[in-house]
Amino acid sequence: MRSTAESSFIVQKEMFSFKDLKNRDFFLRPEGTLPTARAVVEHGFLNKTPPIKIFYIINSFRNERPQEGRYKEFYQFGVELFGSKEAISEFEVISLAEMFFKEIGISNLKLEINSIGCSNCRKGFVEKLKDYFEKHSNKMCEDCQRRLNTNPLRILDCKNLNCKEISKNSPKILDFICKECLNHFEDVLKLLKFNNIKHEINPTLVRGLDYYTRTVFEFTTENLGAQNTVCGGGRYDDLLETLGANPTPALGFGVGLNRLILLIKKEKEELIKEKCDIYIGSLNEEAILKISKIANNLRKQNLIVQTDLLNRTVKSQMKYANKINSSFSCIIGENELKNNKVSVKNMFTKEIFNVSLN
Repeated sequence: MRSTAESSFIVQKEMFSFKDLKNRDFFLRPEGTLPTARAVVEHGFLNKTPPIKIFYIINSFRNERPQEGRYKEFYQFGVELFGSKEAISEFEVISLAEMFFKEIGISNLKLEINSIGCSNCRKGFVEKLKDYFEKHSNKMCEDCQRRLNTNPLRILDCKNLNCKEISKNSPKILDFICKECLNHFEDVLKLLKFNNIKHEINPTLVRGLDYYTRTVFEFTTENLGAQNTVCGGGRYDDLLETLGANPTPALGFGVGLNRLILLIKKEKEELIKEKCDIYIGSLNEEAILKISKIANNLRKQNLIVQTDLLNRTVKSQMKYANKINSSFSCIIGENELKNNKVSVKNMFTKEIFNVSLN
């Protein structure tokens, strides 16, 4: 984790580290961008024609206090783009994330964006930031008091209410970044505005890892309490060089799947609600034979079909059909087999109509 820098919050507090029986040091993966970048370098991906686009789905580990939306083991998927320094790369990555959320029915997320400049134009800002926070250090949490001497920029990302209040009046990095970084950021904003992607500049947004440069962004929600970030990412143009590669611009984002599932449960329950097109119940063994064929044929037509697998009573079967939100239901017994017809019930309108078993 050398390239995340020793002042990273993850390195300082969240990294799972241990020794094995041979006294060797082991570290559990805390995030996805760094190992992906390392793989890109080690396996020669940079020899391919840019841009190089990669996605991954992984589990990661952070040694922190569990709470809603924050776990010691968590899952995420990520998207990384290597080889482009142009502002349109940010637009493509951000618009991909926005499109994904819309596709799954989550539309009330807020896109927050900022530029933290390059390593050169950040130097003056960090000095001013340190001077400002030193005047308020007695009101800040212990972590931020330590960050004053290691990485004052990280104070802006603190979730402590006192620290957040103090940060509101702190120097703003957009007043310090160089002309080249500012022009790049303005180009990103222009692309977002032109494509009607709503966004809000958050001058305190810095992200949790030290390898980021220039553009950083988050998709946030008010429905997950303190852990309000569902997707976060940005540009990290200096990272691959620290891993032994030639200077290579890069950017990407990660989506926390655990938080995303929590958000879906709270906002779009119908997306995860158990569904069924038709429930077909049975009353005897002969009916089970008929049902097995009917269900198999309907499933081949991409319909979701449930049948009785527990030899329930008719009453219990109808309760089950309700529980699984079946759109239609029917029960096949001796009379239905004899007449070659079954009464099908629309579970929503309660309408009943006859259908041939053929």
